[in-house]
Amino acid sequence: MIIVYLLVLVIGFYALVKGADLFVDGSSNIARMLHVPGLIIGLTIVAFGTSAPELAVSTYAALQGAN
Repeated sequence: MIIVYLLVLVIGFYALVKGADLFVDGSSNIARMLHVPGLIIGLTIVAFGTSAPELAVSTYAALQGAN
């Protein structure tokens, strides 16, 4: 059973790294297409993208009446 847990851990870590690469590449492409400095994209789109999961969980919990 420990092999399964380790395999899931490795797959999850790979997905996390690959997703981060895709996210950074995508935001860099958006910056180039809009002719906007990367700093501005980093302060807006990337900041929203990294905060969105926490916002979604908090909103769901509030709608369910949880603290």
